[in-house]
Amino acid sequence: MNEPQKKASVKSKDKRKKTNQEEPIVYLDAAGIDVGATEIYVAVPADRATPNVRKFESFTPDLHKLADWLGQCQIKTVAMEATGVYWIPLFQILEARGLEVFLVNAYHVKNVRGRKSDVSDCQWLQQLHRSGLLAASFRPDDLTVRVRCLLRHRDSVVAQGAEHIQRMQKSFDQMNIQLHHVLSDITGCSGKAIIEAILLGERNPEKLADLRDRRVKAPRDKVIKALTGDWRSEQLFALKQNYEAWRFFQEQIAIIDQEIKRYYDRYESRSTIAKESQSSSSGKNARDVDSDMQQELIRVAGVDLTAIPGISTSSARGILGEIGLDMSRWKSDKHFAAWMGLCPNTKITGGKVIGSATRKVKNRAAQILRICSWSLTRSCSELGDFYRRMRSRMGAPKAITATAHKLCRIIYHMLSTREPYDETRFKVSGEEARRRQEKRIKKQAQFLGFQLVPIQP
Repeated sequence: MNEPQKKASVKSKDKRKKTNQEEPIVYLDAAGIDVGATEIYVAVPADRATPNVRKFESFTPDLHKLADWLGQCQIKTVAMEATGVYWIPLFQILEARGLEVFLVNAYHVKNVRGRKSDVSDCQWLQQLHRSGLLAASFRPDDLTVRVRCLLRHRDSVVAQGAEHIQRMQKSFDQMNIQLHHVLSDITGCSGKAIIEAILLGERNPEKLADLRDRRVKAPRDKVIKALTGDWRSEQLFALKQNYEAWRFFQEQIAIIDQEIKRYYDRYESRSTIAKESQSSSSGKNARDVDSDMQQELIRVAGVDLTAIPGISTSSARGILGEIGLDMSRWKSDKHFAAWMGLCPNTKITGGKVIGSATRKVKNRAAQILRICSWSLTRSCSELGDFYRRMRSRMGAPKAITATAHKLCRIIYHMLSTREPYDETRFKVSGEEARRRQEKRIKKQAQFLGFQLVPIQP
């Protein structure tokens, strides 16, 4: 009884070996790297080195030794997981050496059930990459990466400055100085003048009210009442500290903007249109319109993204900083929308649709587009009409995603063809939607026993 079992087990092992030998090889010179905070494990093909798995420390000299060893093993492409930010130095060094680096999603390369170790992880990455089963994550060109880093740093500095605005408002609340009830922005022109006068020792509410700008809509007597409160020395000290900190962050933001401008100067000009011809900012908030940055974005991108309803200058800058200018990285606008996670992720099993929700991805460009879609709530444009139609049918959350999907495809088309935004392309769909709505209302009125009569112009 034992002898046949032994033969069967031997046959199964031979079968497994034969199956492994017949695996397709897409990348012959492929390696797998498991990146950690202090240790990095690298696996190369078994015929390139003995042993074919080596461990390196994460110090910069060791990363160069790692790259040298890959060169000695004649490796041309490597695959590594996106682990925190530890992969960035190694990625940049290997890319500078001319290697094709695949940065893959850790969720897509989960190891098979069994033992879990750094050695098995890098070997599994090498095996998957060798067979062409891994897809590289998107990473823009080096110049866009630098601009993106500065833009993300700017967002964090803006958030830190906003914290001090909230603390200033808290100090006012505790002193019952209701400045935020009469001013829309306590850090605006009027707010700064009043705060600086308070910090210099002025307590007379009438004199403080006279410092407001003439454009303030609140009446003078109401401003005087709002500036009458219980002045507390400890709260005034906290107000001074937070105001100075906020001013410091504003200065830092200005320095960051200068640094971003310096990197933008490295881009080649793609615009063939005069500066005055495309700068259309009608219907936009004046605080969002930065003329210099708008013209710079037109020069870099070749088109004016701010001409799209809902997209401001800061939004366009953030989107370009995340996706870059090379739209050939995606096969079509549908692939671009899928990468952003703005299209339905339909799941079908047994011939039935079990789910169609969008994928849960953390994409900063998609977040910006969702914010731009929400701003179209009261827009008189065709995109505003589209958002309101979708909201009436599906609700606000799904309508925001649907409108962001449309904005995504518009941006892809503009950047890939360098054609300006044309509002007339949406009028046909708008008129068709109006006809459908009219037909539906007539049918509903007929069902209720009424007859619609059009109003004569």
